[in-house]
Amino acid sequence: MSFFGSMDTSASGMTAQRLRLDIISQNIANANTTRTAEGGAYKRKGVIFESVNQNNSFSSILGEYTNGNYKGVRVAEIITDESPCPLVYNPTHPDANAEGYVEMPNVNTVDEMVNMISASRSYEANVTAFNAMKAVATKALEIGKG
Repeated sequence: MSFFGSMDTSASGMTAQRLRLDIISQNIANANTTRTAEGGAYKRKGVIFESVNQNNSFSSILGEYTNGNYKGVRVAEIITDESPCPLVYNPTHPDANAEGYVEMPNVNTVDEMVNMISASRSYEANVTAFNAMKAVATKALEIGKG
């Protein structure tokens, strides 16, 4: 793998995890949103990652990795969780139905916080790998100077 290929891989991971953190933040911010432009309660969103490589056979990925052509990960799609939204009895709420139930978002803030910690740690791991490669480059330049 080339030197810059390592940095590209880490950078793609940081970009993907940053978008994941943005989506998680959006979910938490809308945890109590009962009315959206699309109608109904807010639906939780999630991120699907995929390898940048189009060919997924082990030998082709290994070949691309050793030749320096491996580019990391990207966000394939942002999905909407279509699981049912919980109904809460609150007849005084402006979005209550005829029976007095309000459709609440299908966002669990505890799960979102766990996902946020996971994305944050993954981002930090990519930063650490990027900084390690930067340190290797700096040392290589110092050796070349002397």
